[in-house]
Amino acid sequence: MADKPQWLIREDASVPVLVALALRQSLGIRVPEDLPSLRDLPVRAPDAAEVTPSLEKQWREYWDMTVEPRAHPSGVPLELVEGFDTLVALPATGAEELTAAIAPQADSALHFARVAHDRYVASIRSSMGSRSTGGTIGTIGGDAYRAYASAIAEFERDVGRRAHSFELNVQVLPFSQRGIWWVGALTVAVTDGLRRDVVSFDAAIRPIIAELA
Repeated sequence: MADKPQWLIREDASVPVLVALALRQSLGIRVPEDLPSLRDLPVRAPDAAEVTPSLEKQWREYWDMTVEPRAHPSGVPLELVEGFDTLVALPATGAEELTAAIAPQADSALHFARVAHDRYVASIRSSMGSRSTGGTIGTIGGDAYRAYASAIAEFERDVGRRAHSFELNVQVLPFSQRGIWWVGALTVAVTDGLRRDVVSFDAAIRPIIAELA
């Protein structure tokens, strides 16, 4: 049993991740360049000040720490940013421009993130559960379980072997464009509409599983 592959898949619409993306949009930050905008959230006003390279760099470092904190630890102590409860912590030094820029956005970013998270939770609540097919596929709903289990089984049939142990984090987000994107070494972001489309999501997640397994 000790040699049995362990597949750990976590699915969420993380409030800190949603806050970071809401701040990205309100500030007009373009990185990561392939990530689309969020639905139901205004974009930066045309007459807003241009984003400086230092502000963009500070946000990107904050984004990396938010998505995969273990892989991107801060080199200096972190401090909570006032107005964001415990959801935003930035380096005590080196993030002053970002701290000042996001302060006026706290209320709108938190409201958007919590509404989006609650909508995700409501969409899976009816099928919440935890199951296993030789590995562990988090504590996610039955429909979610079937999608990942199907992709793993298909991969194993294609390559003729058991999938290696792997870990994957999936952020289900209200993007304005349909798709799936790598946002970390072990993390992908998928549009909520694509996630709900069983056939399309199955096809989209298979290459991700194949890359890890």
